[in-house]
Amino acid sequence: MFSLQTIFGKGDKFYGLLEASAESARSSTSALIELLSTPATQQSLEKFKQARRREKDLFAQISEALVNTFVTVLDREDIEDLSSALYKIPKVVEKFAERYTVALGRIGDVDFAGRAEMLEQACEVLEQMVRLLRKGMDLDEIKKLNDRLQTIEAEADREILELYRDAYANETDPIRYLVKMDLFEILEKAIDRCRDAGNVVYHIALKNS
Repeated sequence: MFSLQTIFGKGDKFYGLLEASAESARSSTSALIELLSTPATQQSLEKFKQARRREKDLFAQISEALVNTFVTVLDREDIEDLSSALYKIPKVVEKFAERYTVALGRIGDVDFAGRAEMLEQACEVLEQMVRLLRKGMDLDEIKKLNDRLQTIEAEADREILELYRDAYANETDPIRYLVKMDLFEILEKAIDRCRDAGNVVYHIALKNS
């Protein structure tokens, strides 16, 4: 039998869980930058696995809390949407890391650092946006950050077009070409996931402003 405290709960616990989820997403991108600068013989996927385990645990905690809590600080569907959007980011980052470590011997000197840094920037902006939800829905500030997130995503799209042009014009090894395209597209998808999560935060702020 649920206690009244459990049923009505402390609504702000959802803020904490969502903030932890955004932090976990950002930490996975920091691990990616570290991986890209680490010699192949010393590379490890453990930090990515830890981030994914933490994200899955937070996702489960949020789902359980939504079932057990009668009153929530945000609409239930908004909490679910944001939790789901944040959950997807470390998943995509880990996918890139796994394929990168497998393909490193084939792709050699291809530079992914610039795109990884843009991804980390996107996650840092997203983390700030999520933290602002607790602080009273500062719509102007959240919009400013969301615009910044959209700018990063647009710049990433522009850069990947340049990479495509270069690959089309200069890549002669078909296997290397396919591997490069696959990895570039995974990184682009990760940035898109940040944009999607940012749009959810902005939607929540609009509803509650």
